[in-house]
Amino acid sequence: MTADLRAAFPDRASARSSPGPSRAERPRRRGRFGVPLFLSAVSLAFLAPLLLAVYASLRPYEETAEHGYFSWPEHLSFDYYRQAYTESGMGKYFTNTLLIAVPAVLLTLFLASFVAFAVSRVRIRGGMLLLMLFTAGNLLPPQVLVTPLYALFLKIPLPWWMSDSLTLYDSFWALILVNVGFQIGFCVFVLSNFMRTLPKEILEAAIVDGAGVWAQFWRITLPLCRPALAALATLEFTWIYNDFLWALIFISNPDKLPITSSLNNLRGQFFTDYNLLAAGSVLVALPTVLVFLLLQRHFIAGLTLGSSKG
Repeated sequence: MTADLRAAFPDRASARSSPGPSRAERPRRRGRFGVPLFLSAVSLAFLAPLLLAVYASLRPYEETAEHGYFSWPEHLSFDYYRQAYTESGMGKYFTNTLLIAVPAVLLTLFLASFVAFAVSRVRIRGGMLLLMLFTAGNLLPPQVLVTPLYALFLKIPLPWWMSDSLTLYDSFWALILVNVGFQIGFCVFVLSNFMRTLPKEILEAAIVDGAGVWAQFWRITLPLCRPALAALATLEFTWIYNDFLWALIFISNPDKLPITSSLNNLRGQFFTDYNLLAAGSVLVALPTVLVFLLLQRHFIAGLTLGSSKG
């Protein structure tokens, strides 16, 4: 009788006879839920200031002053965004920032790719020492070089069509050069390490076909470095875009200041509307978010390079 029942219901019999989950499998199941919850909590902690700024920028200052920033809203509008854009003159400052950030990013990646290729793919003497020098440049705090650079830029002449002051000081070129000088070391370090992971057989085949050094760099190596270049372009644009120190030191003409200085125009002498300031901060942050969204696929690919290697 028992044998007939087992033959008639084989699934139930196997379910009863099969052992339960082992002790090693239980922590794995808990980890499936624990890690996403932890990452979600960390993400919310980083997004909380931005979300609070967006929430405050949509409410009148009188309402938040009476009920607090964490109260339920009664009126929501985009008036502060229009007011912040017009009162601070952000259009002019956005243009100034693009004139500084875009050439600085392109020039940094262009020069860093040359140095990284020479260090990692071309056999030159002192290549490792050269890489160490470029990397060591990032260890110097910027405040140490403020006074020497200030005195140097005052003595470097420029033609009238490049600078109104006829010197490197108080010109966009000063900010471009100083950003390139401080960011090129990090880019050389990242690109040289990435180029070392490229298969040597590709360049060897190109050399057999008669490709010179320029063809190896421009036609073969540089296209393969597209994910790394996109990731670096996103980071470099964000860093240079958010820079405030160098502009404060090397720019004296208010009409040449970058976007980070426009927020100071929203602060009053005796009173500051922090809801208006929050709206201006959100507007200033929008271009960096847009750049990340445009380069998101390449940026993530650059961050995950080498993760699948054994």
